Amino acid sequence: MITKMKKYTFLVFHRDYEPFLSRLRELGVVHITQKAAGLMEDDEQLQAALQHEDELRRLIKQGAPDQMIQERGAIEQRISDAKNAMQQAAVWGDFDATRIKALKEAGYTLRFFSCGASAYQEEWGIAVNTAEGKTYFVQVYGTDDQPVDLSETIAVELPQPEKSAAQWQAEVEHLNGLLAAANARIEAWKVANLDGLRQQLKEARQQIDWQRVNLSTDKLAEGALCLFEGFCPIDKEEELNAMLAKEEVYYEETDPEKEDATPIKLHNNWFVKLFEPLTGMYGWPNYNEFDPTPILGPFFLLFFALCIGDAGYGILLTLIGYLIYKDKLKIEMFEGLGGIIMALGVGSTVIGYLMGGFFGIDLFRATWFPEWAKAPMFNNLGVNGKIGEYDVMMVLAILIGVVHLILAMSIKAITYTLRDGFRATVSTWGWLLLIVGGICTAIVAMLFSLPTEIVKWTLIGIGSVSALGIFVFNTPGRNPLINIGAGLWDTYGMTTGLLGDVLSYIRLYALGLAGGMLGAAFNQLGTLVLGENPNIGTWIGFIAIVTFGHVLNLLMACLGAFVHPLRLSFVEYFKNAGYEGSGKLYQPFKKQ
Repeated sequence: MITKMKKYTFLVFHRDYEPFLSRLRELGVVHITQKAAGLMEDDEQLQAALQHEDELRRLIKQGAPDQMIQERGAIEQRISDAKNAMQQAAVWGDFDATRIKALKEAGYTLRFFSCGASAYQEEWGIAVNTAEGKTYFVQVYGTDDQPVDLSETIAVELPQPEKSAAQWQAEVEHLNGLLAAANARIEAWKVANLDGLRQQLKEARQQIDWQRVNLSTDKLAEGALCLFEGFCPIDKEEELNAMLAKEEVYYEETDPEKEDATPIKLHNNWFVKLFEPLTGMYGWPNYNEFDPTPILGPFFLLFFALCIGDAGYGILLTLIGYLIYKDKLKIEMFEGLGGIIMALGVGSTVIGYLMGGFFGIDLFRATWFPEWAKAPMFNNLGVNGKIGEYDVMMVLAILIGVVHLILAMSIKAITYTLRDGFRATVSTWGWLLLIVGGICTAIVAMLFSLPTEIVKWTLIGIGSVSALGIFVFNTPGRNPLINIGAGLWDTYGMTTGLLGDVLSYIRLYALGLAGGMLGAAFNQLGTLVLGENPNIGTWIGFIAIVTFGHVLNLLMACLGAFVHPLRLSFVEYFKNAGYEGSGKLYQPFKKQ
């Protein structure tokens, strides 16, 4: 949910302005309204401070000055080049490069070649080595000698090795020593400088915040008075008012207006808070919007679990999330996400069990799995795991999608009504009545075997009322003929859009099915390797195949289980909920 805000307008005498700002920053509860970005971009002092901040961030992230990083990079490149040269020289065996140089000084020419082992002929040159189906040979001839012309053969001339493999190995070891020394210098630099740089960064941020507030303050009465605005959460209101009571400043406290750029502060329980980063990926809600996180979180968890569809994978995710949460496992891209990974793991374990999946094993069809434990599984729904001609999971995915979209449309109708009034949302309510009323009538008719006549007239009544809202009163005060035309166009868009949106939820069924089939395939492959008379070798092969297969399947499943539910939330749900997500987070003016 979104915390209510109070809007404050401050009028301060210019001599008291900076001391008042300092005390306001000490309190740290007021979000100062900033002016347009263009004004900020034109201020040279602010741009210089922002550039300095970027340089400090880059230096802290880099961990050393450019010169040190470049020096280390050059050594690493030399090591890579030396290793490549060592591999190329290894095919020529152990030789003394000085003797080759002496031969050349004595007037001899040496040319190095390779060709297929079966194609090599002795008259072509001296064979030095045969490896990986190739023969490596050398032509040695003086100024008066005539070498064999190999231009018409399949022999390939190679560059002359500068050093032997042993000499290159010595070079690599020497360079590794230089690399270790460079790394030691970088680590020493970090110890000596990083804390100071972090302090400089904190001071730079404070300077930037101060400059932005200055730029957002209007100077009145030839600079004698300073006027600026800010917002404070209602849970900090008493604290701010107590401070202002001691200040010699004029201020007004009002409720935010619709046109105000009111920041938002989310206030959710611990579970919903886990999913706030997902909301932030799309965009934070406006102050007059709803916070989508309480709906997005549980549904994303459900969607993710359906896409994973395996209790074994869920247990692994829970363990990984716990280790990250406890800082026992450090993965930079998952830093701070241990809680949500644990939640997704627990959800995947529960849903995976209900789907009957456990590391690619179908528990519902496993004879060794107890019957009482199979009772809650989804496959017990319908007849032999099917509802009509369709799999239970496919039908469930569609039903979940219908509920998700109806919830989105209901939230849109309520939110728009609260914001714009009922007259502006008649069409939205008409569509909601038509869809929800039609579905509810059909369900009641099937459950209680209602007479056909009652069902018919109920649907006619719902359709008539909905039609008035959709086609006649969609924009009150406008020409009815225009309203009808707009309603027809809206009907086309709504019908085709909703159908496509509902069908999008089949991906939940498809991804879970694909993951289960792939996991089962790796199990079958491992079983084939194990054979009917297993031994140590076949057990090693079985474990290797199953481990590699399930790790790969888990990684792919997690990728799909993250991307596709996110799409269902950001596209299908947010579109039908009318969510804009263009809000700005509450960021109080305070000390860093």
